[in-house]
Amino acid sequence: MSINIKDNFSEETEDAIDFKQFFGKILSKWYWILLSAIICLALSVLYGRYKTPMYKISARILVNDEKKGAGLLGENSVLGDLGGILGGKSTVDNEAEVLKTRYLMEQVVRDMDLNVTYYKAGTVKSMELYVSPFKVNVVSLLDTVKGADVKVRFSKNKISLKSDMIDTLVNYGQSFRLEGVGVLNIIPNHNIPIGAGDYSFTIKSVDSKVASLMQDLTVEVKNKQVTIVDLTLVHPISKKGEDILNKLIQKYVEQNINDKNEVADSTVKFIQNRLISIGRELGDLEGNIQGFKQKNSLADMAEQSKVLVQSTSQYISELSKVETQISVFKSLQEYMGDESKNKRVLPSSLIPTDMVFNGAVESYNQLTQERARKLIGVTESNPSIILLDKEIANSRANIVSNLASTLNGLIITRDKIKAEIGKADSQVKNVPEIERNYLNLARQQQIKQELYIFLMQKSEETAISKTSNISNSKTIDPPKSEVTPFSPKRSVIYLVGLVIGLIIPIGFIYIKDLLDNKIQTKDDILKRTLVPIVGEISHDEGNDNLVVANSSRSAISEQFRALRTNLSFYLKNTDQKVILLTSSMSGEGKSFVAINLGNILALSNKRVVLMELDLRKPGLSAKVGIANQIGFTNYIIDNSIQTGDIVKPLALHDNLFIVSSGPVPPNPAEMIMNERTITLIEELKKEFDYIIIDAPPVGIVTDAQLLANIADFCMYLIRQNYTLKEQIGIVENLRMDQKMKDIGIVVNDIQVHEGYGYGYGYGYGYGYGYGYGTYGHEPQKKDSFWKRLMKRS
Repeated sequence: MSINIKDNFSEETEDAIDFKQFFGKILSKWYWILLSAIICLALSVLYGRYKTPMYKISARILVNDEKKGAGLLGENSVLGDLGGILGGKSTVDNEAEVLKTRYLMEQVVRDMDLNVTYYKAGTVKSMELYVSPFKVNVVSLLDTVKGADVKVRFSKNKISLKSDMIDTLVNYGQSFRLEGVGVLNIIPNHNIPIGAGDYSFTIKSVDSKVASLMQDLTVEVKNKQVTIVDLTLVHPISKKGEDILNKLIQKYVEQNINDKNEVADSTVKFIQNRLISIGRELGDLEGNIQGFKQKNSLADMAEQSKVLVQSTSQYISELSKVETQISVFKSLQEYMGDESKNKRVLPSSLIPTDMVFNGAVESYNQLTQERARKLIGVTESNPSIILLDKEIANSRANIVSNLASTLNGLIITRDKIKAEIGKADSQVKNVPEIERNYLNLARQQQIKQELYIFLMQKSEETAISKTSNISNSKTIDPPKSEVTPFSPKRSVIYLVGLVIGLIIPIGFIYIKDLLDNKIQTKDDILKRTLVPIVGEISHDEGNDNLVVANSSRSAISEQFRALRTNLSFYLKNTDQKVILLTSSMSGEGKSFVAINLGNILALSNKRVVLMELDLRKPGLSAKVGIANQIGFTNYIIDNSIQTGDIVKPLALHDNLFIVSSGPVPPNPAEMIMNERTITLIEELKKEFDYIIIDAPPVGIVTDAQLLANIADFCMYLIRQNYTLKEQIGIVENLRMDQKMKDIGIVVNDIQVHEGYGYGYGYGYGYGYGYGYGTYGHEPQKKDSFWKRLMKRS
């Protein structure tokens, strides 16, 4: 008989995760999950307790961004007619990038000695100090500082220094050499008393400290509609972080003012040089006029040339202005032509109000200042400096081109004015030659005098503007630390610790289940074959091969009784007596099941014979205590041996007999195929009600398949946590290929756990009817919770 099961299972069903089963496994290991959660939560509490808190220090700066119309700093009204070149226009984005520069942070580190950090030893960890009872002075540093961590202990007169690089005693102020760092000394801080316990300090290179602080600094423009820069610094000591951010803003303001002063100094120097030259020329003209008057006995030329001056005064005034501008631009051309000044900023106070020209000069000065700042940390062969030199050269060429075109325009204007003056001169032909010559000298004097006055005025204005230079930014929100640290977030750490504590054991269970290639549950069998399961045998704690006694009411005895009942559905006819036991490999319990099944059948007043036909590795006879000198192989080889000679009674039961294998033959398969095997089976059928054949594993050799022809029912043994899942394919192939008449699976050595294994799958457990003990024995006491927990572990 075969049970009708649908033939529509698929590989997807086989590979799908059984969440009910997986959840049952998790519940069965709840104590490990709880223990893991407690341990990880405790570790997270310790981590949150001893993790160094980090504070956020924030500040805000308002930048005078003229492109966005932020009127923090108005234009200098005195220099407004010169195009405002004295202070280059800036944008908020540019200023944000300036605040990010390494050069500014390096100045902060050097001014505050931040490359030396002080610590006070605690019970678990050392705490960083902002104000230390001692100070480490750097006498000299090596070119390459490796860094060091030095423990400091104070006694009455000495200071003990200990690290991997040094172990010595020094006095206050005494210099000592620290390998990989340089020469240092220690001086006391009398404002801070030395407390009990040990101290330490770490010293590292300025570059590494700068890099560390740059990582903790954030500079951003959050709102593009305003000119506000937000600065944020992360630091474990809030007061120290505030001071670092304050110092950074201070250095930024100083650099901004220094840039403006550099332009002003260049302008003043240029004007002073021009004043000397113009003053010399003006003195020469005045001397010429004086000599001309003395030579020609002229007392007052004003009345003599009054009419002429009135007619030409307008042209002269215009010509003087043009000549002034021409002189300024020629001076700028000479300045630009000096190759020694190619890397200096341009003077700005003499530049006329020309938007294009002003923009070119502004760009040139900004590039020159940026090059000067970068040269502090790199050489002129650096690619960034070479790139800036190209940009400066291009900008200088633009300025030179603009100067030339503007100068040409002024010369044309001057020539036109001179032409007009020539016309006026033609109208006064009758003016005496002396007066005309005097007028020419007076005109030249007036031009030089106005130019001199103009330069004197601009020199004073530039000097005044330098004294009133202020930064183009203003701190609107000084650095201030948050009251509570933003890190560590203890609630998040505790939650993460708890989640990790749950994930670790659950993940271990899942991975273990994923990698487990052995049969564990009933579903592992049903997913892979349609062969019915006819019996389930629990794990036996003892070492006896016979677990079914005459009066036994144990769970395993009842399971064999259930197996006996199920066999009645398959062996309905009286001539169906042969039961074949096989498996995938050795060790799955064929002999154990054969002995106990034979005994349970014998208890029902049936005559049962066990046949030990595992000729390659016989073991059944040894397990029942029978000598194996004569048996099946003797019967096959020697025709004189009859059936009665090899059938031996067993002491286990009066109705139970055995046919041992006999000596191990060299050709087991041929022995089984012998025609006397059929004869032996037929003779045994006449004498016994059941013939149980203990055959070799079908997954290893073909002996079992050879015996399948004479068997009425085949019992395929599968052992929990022993048989491989892929070996279920053997029994499924036997079913599909119909190599055996009827085949059923018996699951052996089932270990019942809560929610695991076969606990919910088979429903046997150790329950019904067996909680009252066995006959002749006291009921067993239930183990305590902790004892059961230790057993499970």
